[in-house]
Order: sequence, then structure tokens, then C-alpha cells
Amino acid sequence: MKKLLFLLLPCVIFAQSFMISNIPIPRIYIQDLDPYACNNTCMRELLDNGQIFSFLSHANKKLTDKDLDEARIINIAVLNLGASNAGAKLKIALLLPYNKIGKYASTTTNATFAYLMTKSNSFMLKSYKIEKEDISDLQQALSQIESDGFDYVIAPLTAQGVNNVIELNPNLNIYFPTINKKDVDTMSTSLIFGGIDYKKQSQMLLHEAVSPLVIFSDKSQTGKKLAFYQEEEFLHPSTDVNDTMFYDDEVSVYSEDTNLTQEKKVFKYFISRRTTNLEKYLKKNEDIVNASFFVNTPIIKTGMILSQLTLYDANATNILSTQINYDPLLLSMTQYSDRKNMIVANSITQDNNVLIETNSLLGNDIVYDWINYTTTVGIDYFYAQITGEDREYNINVSDNQMVYNIKLLRPGISRFFKYTPPQE
Repeated sequence: MKKLLFLLLPCVIFAQSFMISNIPIPRIYIQDLDPYACNNTCMRELLDNGQIFSFLSHANKKLTDKDLDEARIINIAVLNLGASNAGAKLKIALLLPYNKIGKYASTTTNATFAYLMTKSNSFMLKSYKIEKEDISDLQQALSQIESDGFDYVIAPLTAQGVNNVIELNPNLNIYFPTINKKDVDTMSTSLIFGGIDYKKQSQMLLHEAVSPLVIFSDKSQTGKKLAFYQEEEFLHPSTDVNDTMFYDDEVSVYSEDTNLTQEKKVFKYFISRRTTNLEKYLKKNEDIVNASFFVNTPIIKTGMILSQLTLYDANATNILSTQINYDPLLLSMTQYSDRKNMIVANSITQDNNVLIETNSLLGNDIVYDWINYTTTVGIDYFYAQITGEDREYNINVSDNQMVYNIKLLRPGISRFFKYTPPQE
């Protein structure tokens, strides 16, 4: 039995073509011919002995034992068992701007497919590729999606693409796993947003910051906007910020007399992609010794910054970062001594072992990759709306935005662990 499973797995893992054949995939149906009942102990023994089909013949519906039910769902997905639900076929469209989102064109497709594999309903999943996110390309694709009879769309678009969809106002239910509703302006009830709330994460992290606050950001629009927001939030906690404003200067410094016991200071450094040495910012810079450092840079650049904070004896009180650096690479590519005072915000707070394992079969990550995670949350939301079944992810939806819990973590020696604020 185990040999059969190993022979089937490569087919599942490497079948990543996006061309859907008209020939239906063969389905496996298992008939229970055992005249005797099989309780949880019996089914556990069948699994332990590798008798997968015997186990599945008895596990023909949801099981009360969580571990056994997870084994049932994973094996149903891997073996492509025939659907036990005779309901209508699920139809989900994927709107994919390949040139804009790169690898996420395939990984968000895999995340959606992996979720639907674990369900008992038959489904149709179709990708619609667009070259650009301009009005004309989106109009054509959305019209085709509607014409093909799809009502639900997963669309990992950029902010530009989402704003164009808002302008078009299509008669479709569209979920954007990449964008938070705070970053756009819409009153539509059919557009759902799943993006991480970087501002809320920043707000939580800034509770741990001391003055001076030193902000390192890349020169992207997002990096600049976050740097400006973090400065304003640090100087004026809970103040609303105009998202369209940011500084173009490479370095800016601002201080504010808050009538508290100490003046608050903020230093912002915008680092280009090619910058590899921070000596001019850090070496013998008495203004930033013992500062809190906020890092809004991708993981490779963050590793460089952490090592040079140590190299130039910055003596950072702590180093703060949003979801962008919740990545296992941080643990392998940096020295523990460089990251020991780091605090990372994380909104991937709900695990689902079945979906994690099924995604893993497709080479997909929903444990650390937030876009794959929010895509999974979105297809789960649509599935519950279509079928009336309970959602797998108990995540609140407020004003059409997924509201994720946020946890502050420490990157330890080999894993991330819960951050505990120091006792005052």
C-alpha cells in the first residue's frame, strides 16, 4: 500500500500545468465491504498498518477524532477520491497579472487548488491571465469571467489593479489577497480584501519603541508610506495619517517636543537596492546609539542591516519589523547575536494541518508566506458562502476586510517564539 502511495505522489507534486484538459481526471471510489463496524481504535490500527483503503472505506464521513479526520482528508485529496457531496459544482476564477506578481501567479493558484482538493465537492478552477492591470485588460478579463459563468474570483492584484477594478465596478464577488482595504477607497459590498494590515502591525510594534526611532526603508512606495506612518505614529500615537504623503529625501530627521520627560526624535534612512554598506549612517553616529530601529526592507536587505548594526556598535535597544521579515530565512541567514533584540509582527496566526500538508505536496507554503495564507483564507470564505458549510479559518470580516490577529514574536536560535514585554 505504501508503494502505491509513493507512486502517486510525484504525479500530484509536479502536475503544475495551467492548461486544463477536457478529459476528466479518473476518480477513485471505495466501497465498504467489511461486515463489522470499525471504531476509532480500529481505524487507528488500520492507519498504523498502512491499510489506507481499508481505513478510508470506514472513514466515509467526517470523524469526531481530529487526528483521524485530518488523515481522512489528506488521503482523500492525495488519492483523488470521488466526491461524496452531490451538490452543485464549485466554480472559482483566478485573475492573474503574471508580469506584476511573478511567482504568486502560480503559488496563489496552488493555494486555491490545494484547498479545493480537501473538500468533497467537485469544482472548476480556471485561470485568466492578463499582461497588465490597466482598465482595458481588466475590463476584457472580467467580462470573459462573467460570460463564462463565474461569480467568484480570486485576484492577487497590486494596488493599481485593485483601484482599476473599483472603477470598473464589476458584478462579481472578488477577493484581493494582496491588498488591505485601508489602502483603497471603495464602498462596494462585493469586493473583499485579505491583505495584511501593516499599519496596525506598526502601531503594535511602536509600543515597544524608544527614542530615538531610526527607520530604515527601501525606496518603494510601500516602504516610504510605512516610514512616514511610523514616524507620525511614534510622535503622535493614534493620529490619522494621509496615506498619499511621504518624503522623497534619502535621509530626513524630525524631532518633536512632546512636553514629556524626554524629547522624541525620528531618523529616516531610505536605502537603495544597490546599497551594501551603511557606514555613513551608523559609524560613530552618537545620535542613534541605543535607539529603536524599525526595518521596512525585504529579508536579504534586512540581514545586511542587522549585521552592520552589530559591526558599527549601534547598541540597538530593539529592532522592529512587520510581516515582511516573518521568514525562516531570517533564522538561517543572520547571526543570533544580530537578531536577539528583534521583534517581528505576524498575522499568520491560525494553523490548519490538513491545508498545510496539502499545500506542501504542491511545493507551496502557507505557514510563512502571507499571500499564500491570505489566498487560502479567501477561498475558504468563498467556499463557506457557496456551500453554507463552516469556515476552516475563524477570522473576522469587518466592512469586507479580513481582520487578522497580530502576534509579536522573537526570532530565536531555530524558531520564532512569543515576545514577552519586559517588566516595568
